[in-house]
Amino acid sequence: MPALANKTYFNYGGQGPLPTPSLVAIQHSWATIQELGPFSEAVFPYADRTITELRQRLVPWLGVPSRRIAFTENVTSGCVLPLWGLPWHQNDQLLISDAEHPGVVAACRELAHRHGMGLATLPVQDLLGDPAGTKAAVLERLDAALTPQTRLVVLSHLLWNSGQVMPIREVATLLESRQHRPWLLVDAAQSFGSVPMDGAADAADIYACTGHKWCCGPEGLGVVAVSERLLAEGRPTLIGWRSLSHESQAGSGVHDDARRFEVATSCLPLFAGLQCSLQLLEDQGSAQDRLALIQQRSHHLWQGLQTSSHWQPLLQAPPSAGLVSFSGRGGTMAASQTSPRSIVSALGQKGVWLRSLENPACLRACTHLVTRANEVDQLLSQLHQLAEVA
Repeated sequence: MPALANKTYFNYGGQGPLPTPSLVAIQHSWATIQELGPFSEAVFPYADRTITELRQRLVPWLGVPSRRIAFTENVTSGCVLPLWGLPWHQNDQLLISDAEHPGVVAACRELAHRHGMGLATLPVQDLLGDPAGTKAAVLERLDAALTPQTRLVVLSHLLWNSGQVMPIREVATLLESRQHRPWLLVDAAQSFGSVPMDGAADAADIYACTGHKWCCGPEGLGVVAVSERLLAEGRPTLIGWRSLSHESQAGSGVHDDARRFEVATSCLPLFAGLQCSLQLLEDQGSAQDRLALIQQRSHHLWQGLQTSSHWQPLLQAPPSAGLVSFSGRGGTMAASQTSPRSIVSALGQKGVWLRSLENPACLRACTHLVTRANEVDQLLSQLHQLAEVA
């Protein structure tokens, strides 16, 4: 990974560096397209094969059949395109967790505005304890928040701010027990390539991912898994030639599978790049094997913060994945003295990169398979020095 040669990197939850073999695969794909002719009869089988091979590779990753997988540009489009095609009615209610990304929240707000629907909040951001306690609390709160008007629940698989894992399968089971079974939309930006699916993608109605974060693929390519129920009831919203069952016929109907949510021309070399990145991850072992390696470093960081006199992790138990958020301990590193953003800048000047968050106000560091123990120690040392100076 060339991006790691001159820096210590903890921003995998924002964007993962592209491995050299993936970059080579992208370049080779561009060259192949030009050699065959970018719009020739010879290039079309190559394009179909490239897309089909990636779709098939994603089947075991997501745990859903290929007919339920559609390619998108990113997580937001993966959420929005199927969501806006569902049957909505005035006075329906959208129940959105208080830990969702602003992009998804904004889309839901506009959807509610257009259809005259209500919005409600499911509090989960304050759940910072052990996984078992978190699961019980999420289900208890969800059960209490659901009403006969609730038609959608929006909940991330791995919360982008606290790093807590949500019990998606159990949430789906609870929703299925309701008479008017609400739809379940899952933002999987932080879970795909980070934690095992454990049936989450299969249980959700919309499970939207991106390849450029924990999968270390190229930006500009995402994927969404949709349920059979959504395929039966949902309609495409932004329609192009890739949505059609016969792309050259203007009167053609849309695909009867998830491809109805694909629109038009995509950058084909990105498919080759993500294919390579997924292969590289698979070479490191199973999803559980990879998670164990990620947790080695995140637990190392969490423990260092837990014992620090200056910093404290948000989570009260070791993280379930590689995302570690933390803040200054009261009285030692108050937010009024040094802002999270200024700390990010100060660390960046030393070649150490993480990010700041606004809600809650904190810092976030992500550990991945390639994170080394000495890099975690370096981060802890730099944080200690900054706190001492402040």
